[in-house]
Amino acid sequence: MAGKRKTRRAFGRVRKLPSGRFQARYPGPDGVLRPADRTFATSTDADRWLARKRIEIEEGRWLDPAEGQTTVRDWAARWLAAVSPQLKHKTQASYRSLINSLIVPALGDRELSGLRPITVAEWVGGMKSKGLSASRIRQAYRVLSQIMRAAVDNDMIPQTPCRGVKLPRMPQTEPHILTPLEASRLVRSATRPHDLLIALLAYAGLRVGEAFALRRVDIDVSGGFVMVDENLAEANGTLVFDTPKSHQKRLLRVGPSLAQRLGRHLEAVPGGDDALLFTTPGGKPLRYNQWRKAYFDPAVSAAGLTDVTPHDLRASHGTWVADRYGVMTAAHRLGHSNASVTTRHYARPVAGRDDQVAEAADSWLSGHEHEPGARSGHDDDDDGSAGVLVPV
Repeated sequence: MAGKRKTRRAFGRVRKLPSGRFQARYPGPDGVLRPADRTFATSTDADRWLARKRIEIEEGRWLDPAEGQTTVRDWAARWLAAVSPQLKHKTQASYRSLINSLIVPALGDRELSGLRPITVAEWVGGMKSKGLSASRIRQAYRVLSQIMRAAVDNDMIPQTPCRGVKLPRMPQTEPHILTPLEASRLVRSATRPHDLLIALLAYAGLRVGEAFALRRVDIDVSGGFVMVDENLAEANGTLVFDTPKSHQKRLLRVGPSLAQRLGRHLEAVPGGDDALLFTTPGGKPLRYNQWRKAYFDPAVSAAGLTDVTPHDLRASHGTWVADRYGVMTAAHRLGHSNASVTTRHYARPVAGRDDQVAEAADSWLSGHEHEPGARSGHDDDDDGSAGVLVPV
């Protein structure tokens, strides 16, 4: 009686190892024969594995296992080099610092395919145990998440391990919202020309770096306009001029008194169109920490105020404008492409408005119209400085 003919497999190969277990090998889309990532107890188990692998390849879901063996260190370096041209200098420096100080030391030698959500969760927990701030931990996690998402997009791993990881909560801090009169008192308490710089923060809503980067060419005194198209940032001790945050350039209208003060200041600024409006006594660009210690904080104390930061002035401006002219106008003046950023981080309810709403609602219930106090005074200067910024 003739022996039973052995059926040839349509896909892949299976062989029995000296250990008695079975090894499966399959051809990838490139024709290279690759072994399975494990051995099998029976040839049937190996055949089933090959069948699933064949479907995976035919459906375009196959990933080259060699790509997943790339280390986090190598892939992070390649990723940073690829994205750096699109990043601001300060962001590049921040990403590089996080990678070198927090990501690579803990995960650099791990293969991309070897990372699991539990691995990332343990890494986050380790940073918390070392006393790192919630902000720093979340920044590091966001960078790792971008790195791993890029690995998924480049078919190196099937899914990111940065999922389902619980991050430490950020402490809830509210900006100190000044009244327009308090801000005016702060301006009058500052030494020249830093009183004007502070006025631009409060009554034009500029970021500190945007005010530091203002040049003669950015000011249109007769039209009452300020062009915000540059930002001065400090990264690892180096000052860098760049576009504003989120690359949002904007043309701002300022009130007549502020425009006049800018005009008088320009008369004393040496140099041509590229000359900076505000510099150190030696003519160098300002550095935030030095400027705040030397000029801003003393002005806060002299004005009888406490716990006020330069950023609080921008938040105050956003609140004043949103309250009187709407969130969209505030978003434009602050340079936000999305008004939700304005409401989430800057605009805050103004004291007493709830009482006004209750009064209005009562009149509506009675069938009467009510003039909304929150929107009165629309003919005031758009920078919110009418009646509060005193020219000198």
